[in-house]
Amino acid sequence: MTTDLTTAPIPALIRRLAIPSGIGFFFNTMFNVVDTWYAGRLSTTALAAMSLCFPVFFIILAVGAGISTGATTLIGNALGRGQRDEAQRFVLQSLSFALVHAVALTALGLAFAPRIFTFMGAEGEYLTLALGYMNVTLCGATFSMLNFVMSSILNSHGNTVTYRNFLVTVFFLNLVLDPWFMYGGLGVPTMGLPGIALATVSTQCLGNFYLFGSLSRLKVLPVFALRDLWPRRYYYGELMKQGFPSAMNMMTVTVGVFIITWFAGRFGKEVVAAYGIGTRIEQLALLPIMGLNVSTLALTAQNFGAGNLKRIRQVLALSLRYGFILAAIGTALVLVFSADLMSAFSRDGAVIAAGVRYLGIEALVFPAYVLLYVCVSAMQGVKRPGFALLIGLYRQIAVPFLVFPLLAIMLGWGVMGIWWGIFITTWSAAVIVVIYVTWIVKKLEKDTLPA
Repeated sequence: MTTDLTTAPIPALIRRLAIPSGIGFFFNTMFNVVDTWYAGRLSTTALAAMSLCFPVFFIILAVGAGISTGATTLIGNALGRGQRDEAQRFVLQSLSFALVHAVALTALGLAFAPRIFTFMGAEGEYLTLALGYMNVTLCGATFSMLNFVMSSILNSHGNTVTYRNFLVTVFFLNLVLDPWFMYGGLGVPTMGLPGIALATVSTQCLGNFYLFGSLSRLKVLPVFALRDLWPRRYYYGELMKQGFPSAMNMMTVTVGVFIITWFAGRFGKEVVAAYGIGTRIEQLALLPIMGLNVSTLALTAQNFGAGNLKRIRQVLALSLRYGFILAAIGTALVLVFSADLMSAFSRDGAVIAAGVRYLGIEALVFPAYVLLYVCVSAMQGVKRPGFALLIGLYRQIAVPFLVFPLLAIMLGWGVMGIWWGIFITTWSAAVIVVIYVTWIVKKLEKDTLPA
């Protein structure tokens, strides 16, 4: 494990951190694909019920990701300053912070999920299946939240291999547990859709033991008493300050998808279906880039703590270079094989045609996502998480409400106006990010110059 990310050659560090992380993201995505595939084997209603649970589940995901980002930043900053005792206090307090939020989310979810699903139009078997799946998921929220935080602790110390190993292992384990818990056998009763949720919770529980053991074995987790987990105002305040904007930024993504879907729905269900498939293809194409987010955050956090601002500039330059190469490959593949990729998900000619048009524009946005992801991660590493939320509000909510009606309706571009609106919105956000990050890095460098 590379505990000090402030001295080793940056190109080697980026590859060492980003590649395992990217592989982990791939298997995590495929884990969810397997769950969706098995739900579809049960019934269309079961598949719809799982989809209905996504907004509630995404709240857990957003909070977990926010805490994870805050923990990586604060632990990394302390390590960069050489304050290992302070880093270990943040390790323990981040675990405690995650537990408190997991319990709160579980209680709130169990109390309000029935009302939320009823409000969303679920009733009868549809509602029963959604609640059965969601209740099991909520009861396992603590395991998921702790895994988020333990992965961030490892990331902040320069270790992305351990969490990758966990994600690869549970992917294959889930292939066995999903059908077993769904259909029953060998002493296990038939559980249907809740069985898929229980399979996920079981793998997350096993992950707690594995990751906790790894933290202890690697001496990242200090010997502690239960009183060390008791909330302390300063550490909770810092974790909230760094994590809350990141969590809210993730939530803007859900709002953004809703806005695009609402506008696209004006042009027919085939367009909506094409957009849904197209986003999945886009996510797969961008997976190789996701590891750069983790490496950029970890490297920036430690080097900011150490005051090595020149290394932060180098991290940005190299991460963007690697990202553009990966984005260019993804763009080329999607443009060439867009029809084949759409056909793998749908046999409807209208859906395929609409999807090809969407991907023809969206593929050109991949480099903009590189700029956004890498630069936002760097700003989080230098303890400026509020910027991510502001750019999220701009990109996901404010500009789409202006650009989509203008292009699609007022100028008469139809659905192509929405797709070009995404292009304009994302690239304009990327330009703003680059200008802001350039200014911040120069400002930080100036502030550290000797008087």
